[in-house]
Order: sequence, then structure tokens, then C-alpha cells
Amino acid sequence: MAAEINEVVTEEKTDIAVAEAVQVDIRSLIYVVRGQQVMIDSDLAMLYQVETKALNRSVKRNINRFPEDFMFQLSEDEYQTLRCQIGTSKTDTENTTEGRGGRRYLPYVFTEQGISMLASVLHSDVAVNVSIGIMRAFVEMRHFIANNAIMFERISAVELRQLQYQEQTDAKLEQIFDYISEHEESTQKVFFDGQIYDAFGLLVNLIQKAEKEITLIDGYVDVDTLNLLCKKNDKVSVTIYTHEKTKLSNADAEKFNAQYPTLVVKHTKAFHDRFLILDEKIAYHIGASLKDAGKKCFAVSLLQDEGVVKDILQRLELETEE
Repeated sequence: MAAEINEVVTEEKTDIAVAEAVQVDIRSLIYVVRGQQVMIDSDLAMLYQVETKALNRSVKRNINRFPEDFMFQLSEDEYQTLRCQIGTSKTDTENTTEGRGGRRYLPYVFTEQGISMLASVLHSDVAVNVSIGIMRAFVEMRHFIANNAIMFERISAVELRQLQYQEQTDAKLEQIFDYISEHEESTQKVFFDGQIYDAFGLLVNLIQKAEKEITLIDGYVDVDTLNLLCKKNDKVSVTIYTHEKTKLSNADAEKFNAQYPTLVVKHTKAFHDRFLILDEKIAYHIGASLKDAGKKCFAVSLLQDEGVVKDILQRLELETEE
């Protein structure tokens, strides 16, 4: 009588275990690694209602039954890729006792043949019955893939076209960004009195655009002008055209050249306005002397006509006082 009762209880436990396994969507626990459909040891342990370490111990005691096409251990890269796909699995901490912070070894995965072999080494009715459900899930997955092979091919083709389109788009965006970076300044900028720092920042930015030489036409220059020009790039030469009675002394120019060569000061009365010319190609009309930038309202404008730049340089050659 007792034996019959025990048998009934065992059958009930097995039925409950199988019912719980059925509630879990086994298909969601099947992944593709190295081109094979596999399941992770911790997920299998959850389905078989054993601890992960107990499952793996049983495997190691029967390791000759689990060749590499039945079972293999994930590499670190494979494990991280899998974690990114499925998130941090709760079974990593629930079914392992190696540590509360997660498992201390890389997981093993089992192919369909390996899972079938697991049922024979675990020696439990639960393992046998759950394995049947797992085998059916593998069969369903194969049927689903086979029946939708054409759809997968179309999806792959669409993804390929999307990747190609993305590459073309990225290339076009890169060209746009390059153009913007080369034409990023506004053609006009107005500064009001008191905006000394803003004006100083813009003028420094313009000065640093020069790659070879800077030409400054400014009737009133002094040491404050040199404080701006010293922000230039190395090996960029500077020529200042100013009035003969400038406040800038020869000693000031020599001190500048000692640290920021090379500065040349020339004199002219031909210009009323101020111009900043970079590399003989780009010119800005500046409404105030550089030394007074920000003290009163003034504007900075980019000269759009390259011919105007050439005319200014030619006039400098003709009118400059030796």
C-alpha cells in the first residue's frame, strides 16, 4: 500500500514538473551559437528542477557521452554577445551557488543531441518528460525556419539594402559636415559695447584659421593688437599695415618676434577701414581697430568677392611707404 502511495506521489510530482515546463516558452530559451541551435546549462537546470552545478557534475561524470557536437563551453565573447541579446538572465544567479554576484565560470550549452543525452544521465522522470517537451520545441523551431525560409531571405535582402543605404547616407552626411566645418562662420557679426570677451573670442578664432600668413590693415595698433595676434598658429607670419604714428614701437615688435616670429610692421595712409586677410585668400572687414574690439559697437563682415581681396593686396603693394 505504501509503495502504491509513493508511486502516486512521484507521478504527481512529475506531472507538476512537466506542467511547469510547458508554461515556459521553451522556444524562447533556444539560441543560435556557432551556427547551431543550443540551450544554456542554467536554463536546462531550471527546466529539470536541479541546480546548474548538479547538472554539470552529472555531465562531467559522463563526459564521454558529450562530444563537442553535443555540448561545448562558450567563449567570453560568445557569452557577452548572448548576454547582450537576452539581458542578464535570472537563472545565472538563481540556479548557481558559485556566488551571489553571478556565475564564476563560462556557461556550457547543449545541442539537441546533447539535451537528449542529458535525460539519460540525470536519471529522473522529470528530466525524461521535460526533454520530450524540449525535443518538440526544437522540431517546431526547425519547421518554422523551414516554412519561412523565403521570408528570412527577403528580410536578409532588405537588411543588406538598408546597410548599403546607411553607408551611402553616412558618406553624404560626412560630406555635408565637412562643408559646414569649412563654412561655419556667419558672413556678418555685430558686437555691442561691453561685449569685449565675445569680440576677443571671435577675432582669435579668425586669426587661428590662417595656415601661412596674416595681413592686418589697421591704422591704430598697439600692444593689445599683438595680444590678439600672438594666438596665431606656429610658423604663421604676420604683416601689419598701419599709420606711421602708430603706438606700436620697434621694441614691442622685437619682443613679439622673440616669442612669436615673424612680425613685420609697414606703414600706409591709403586705408581708412580695417581688414584682416588670411593666407591672401580670405578677408574680413572689421569696423573697429582690433585693440578696441568690444569697447564700442562694431561689425565684422566676411568679404565674399575674391577679386576684392586681390585688389586690396595690390593696393597695399602700390601705396605702402618704405
